[in-house]
Amino acid sequence: MSGDPLGGSATAVSRETGDPFDGLADDAGSPLAAEMMATERHRRELEAADFPKPPRTRIIAVSNQKGGVGKTTTSVNVAAALAKRGANVLVVDADPQGNASTALGVEHRSGTPSIYEVLLDDTPMHKVAQRCPDIDTLWCVPATIDLAGADIELVSVVRREFRLHDALKELLEGHGKDLDYVFIDCPPSLGLLTLNAMVVATEVMIPIQCEYYALEGLTQLMRTVEMVRKHLNQGIHVSTIVLTMYDGRTNLAREVANEVRSHFPTETLEQTVPRSVRVSEAPGFGQTVITHDPHSSGAVAYTSIARDIAVRGAAGAESK
Repeated sequence: MSGDPLGGSATAVSRETGDPFDGLADDAGSPLAAEMMATERHRRELEAADFPKPPRTRIIAVSNQKGGVGKTTTSVNVAAALAKRGANVLVVDADPQGNASTALGVEHRSGTPSIYEVLLDDTPMHKVAQRCPDIDTLWCVPATIDLAGADIELVSVVRREFRLHDALKELLEGHGKDLDYVFIDCPPSLGLLTLNAMVVATEVMIPIQCEYYALEGLTQLMRTVEMVRKHLNQGIHVSTIVLTMYDGRTNLAREVANEVRSHFPTETLEQTVPRSVRVSEAPGFGQTVITHDPHSSGAVAYTSIARDIAVRGAAGAESK
């Protein structure tokens, strides 16, 4: 259906500069005020910026076998930021915890048609996708607790590594042909659910927490991506690394960020995600921080990351 891939007061500013903060001096005694002003300036810049759409659907697996690194938070907020700028976006919740489904405000109680039925019962993906209540161009294929046993149940299934690939291919050839992005939120493991995501994805986005163990396990994840590329999906590559839970006041965070960038200079985004109460509390309201508090530092950071991803994708398409 055209326009539906799955079917649904002004601030006074300075006349001279257009900057509402132009008359305010930077108060050296109030770093918080300076930070808030910088965040608002950045938000306004992003509001005026272009978010180019990709020439074809980009399928991005968001993966890290280490838990608690902001994987789901990054998945839903980047997806929401892109959708707010007019892109048609689908989030596939492939994590039995169902946290992405919670953040996007979609139903995912036990018995709800979900990704489990897609993988195990061949249910068409468009029949289980739900529109996000806050953003018209954002959809979610939810995960329920039924998915917890899917890794074991898939072992005996024919083409077990290609179940998600086949379902998503069918969707993109039919009801989802106008989708710009598909984000697959993987579980914190390298089992069959994650493997299914990597077989269909063209890109892998890796959120890394700015903590001591940040690089632990990253080598194993890179090895898994390379193995998938060699044997199952030649088109996959790690395109993006996002530094999450960043606190620039600590030496540790800066050291971790520098180390990650030294190992992966082209993949690691300059924009980091700060620790933010707004980001953490948003799922409790069934929302992403993009709609919960668009002026917060977390929302601005994820919007900036979304633009970097959009621009990189457009630049990559032009170079081919």
